[in-house]
This record gives sequence, structure tokens and C-alpha cells, in this order.
Amino acid sequence: MTFSWWKLSYFLLALLIVPNRAFAMHIMEGFLPIEWAIFWWVITTPFIILGLRSIRKTMEENPETKMLLGLSGAFAFVLSALKIPSVTGSCSHPTGVGLGTVLFGPLAMSVIGTIVLLFQSLLLAHGGITTLGANAFSMAIVGPFIAYFVFKGAQQIGLSYSLAVFFAAMLGDLGTYIVTSVQLALAFPSEVGGFMASFTKFAGIFALTQIPLAVSEGILTVIVMNFLKKYNVSELKTLRVFSTKEAH
Repeated sequence: MTFSWWKLSYFLLALLIVPNRAFAMHIMEGFLPIEWAIFWWVITTPFIILGLRSIRKTMEENPETKMLLGLSGAFAFVLSALKIPSVTGSCSHPTGVGLGTVLFGPLAMSVIGTIVLLFQSLLLAHGGITTLGANAFSMAIVGPFIAYFVFKGAQQIGLSYSLAVFFAAMLGDLGTYIVTSVQLALAFPSEVGGFMASFTKFAGIFALTQIPLAVSEGILTVIVMNFLKKYNVSELKTLRVFSTKEAH
């Protein structure tokens, strides 16, 4: 059986451009009340400022890592743009933030992730400008910070490099979906049961597809990191991703 690349391309393009107005991991334009949209922008902005400083410092000290920075952005863009329909009528997607977090840290990823979300909202109608602060907080801030602390913690307790990367990417993904559920529940508390009832509904909607996606993202991130470990050892040592001993 021959493999049809044009059919695969058509399928991926359809996933990227078909709009989903139901519950989605990227909160769509105009969906949040204006006060909540402003609130998440205010919370997110300081992290972006700190992230810009972090990236500038890294690029000044290690300009040879620019390609890895671009790779981190491309990886997050492609994965987080793949909207996977759920049987509940919602859609979920990987986040792709684990790779950049392991390489450059959570502050740098706050900028990369926000840029990714901005381009997706403008080019793919995936998310929105008013909701960009909320989407960035969940995917570009909380997700990377969870991934970072999980990665460092896994290294501290002696887990292998691959397991540390896997759990970082997987839990960073799950953390994003939990925060998005919290954001939606805060904005739209249930008339019966309030915040908790609403959170349970939103989290349950996402869980059916997000959990297996998180596991898949963890595995894919390990594959990419092992590739980089094989062919970009000097850059990874420069970024202090692992020690000399772990490189062999």
C-alpha cells in the first residue's frame, strides 16, 4: 500500500483551519467576559517582560543556541495547532512547551509560547487576542513552570534523563488543561454548585482526549530531546540541560 502524502497534508490542514466554537483548550476570541480577559492579561504581562530579559541574556551569552530557540517555537506551534476533536464535542491539543522549557527555562518559554499563541490566533483563528492573556497564562506560563520543576525534581531524585523529560512534558501539558478549566470555571460558575461544579464539567470535557495526548506529547518530546542529545551535545551543555556524565 502506497503512502499518500497529499492526503495526510489535507487531513492536517483540515485539523488546523476548521474552527471549533465548542469548549477548546485555546479559549476563543470574545468568549471570556472582559473583566476576566483583562485580569489574565495583567497577570501574564510581567512574565513576558521577564522572559524577554531571559532570552536576551541567553542569546548574548550563547548566540549559537538561536537555532534551538527557533526549534522550540516551531515545535510548540505545530503541536499546539493540532486540534484533536473529542467525543464530547470539545477539542484538545498538545502544548509542545516541554521541549523549550527543558532547553531554555520557563521564563523564556513564556515569550515563545505567547508568540505561538498570537500567530495561531491571527493565522488559524485558534484562540483570540482578547483571550491571549488567559491562553498564555495557562499554556506559556503555568505549563512551562510545572514542566521545569518536574524536570529538575526528577533529576534530583535520580530518574533517567529520558524519564525526566517525559514527565516534564506530560505534566506540563496536563497542568495547562487544568488551568484552562479553572479559568473557564471562574468566568462561568455553575448556577448549581458554583465554581467546583463548573470546574468538574470543564475538566471532565477535556480529560477524555487530553490525558492520552499528554502521554503522547511526553513520548514525542523524549524522542526529539534524544535526537538533540545525539547531534547538539555542545549546545545542550552550554544551556546546562545535563551534565557531562549524562551526555554519554
